[in-house]
Amino acid sequence: MNRPAARKAPKPLRKPDYFPPENMVSRVLPPDLIGQREFEQYHFSGIDFSPIGLSGRLFSECRFENCNLAGVSLANVSLQNVAFAGCKLLGLQFNACRDMLFGVHFEACQLDYASFWGRVMPNTRFVGCSLLEANFTRADLTGAVFDECQLRRAVFSETRLHGADLRTALEVELDPEQNELRQARFSLEGLPGLLMKYGLVIG
Repeated sequence: MNRPAARKAPKPLRKPDYFPPENMVSRVLPPDLIGQREFEQYHFSGIDFSPIGLSGRLFSECRFENCNLAGVSLANVSLQNVAFAGCKLLGLQFNACRDMLFGVHFEACQLDYASFWGRVMPNTRFVGCSLLEANFTRADLTGAVFDECQLRRAVFSETRLHGADLRTALEVELDPEQNELRQARFSLEGLPGLLMKYGLVIG
């Protein structure tokens, strides 16, 4: 794998937790915000963004809660310390986001078929998420945490997982020879997914 040398991962981002009252938006995005391009310290709750789209917008220190973003284009979108909780994010191409200050948090989200191809996202936390067939090819997940996440058929290829915590992840399958796993943590129950290519019988 021709990869740059690993650099020390930055400290984990603190999830955004302060939102001015005027930036609390629920159920429907007001007309005056539909054309807005930059959002800082906004809390979006129960909004269906599928007919609106996010392309070209910047979100900083924002939180999306119980929102539907399934299939939404993330082309040229900037996600700077943005949290998603209970959201539908099916098939989202996070690799299309801008690189600068990219930082995300996921809790109880549907991320099936999402792509993080080539994304540099150290210390990212996935908590209680479904990541069926998600693509992490060439992503940098140094120090990432997959807590009680479903990873059936998720793709890990040339993925940097130094110090990542997958002890409670479900149905993980990856090739130790095709990924960087130094100090990554797995449970005994997760060993079959690491050794499947060798045809070993464990137990």
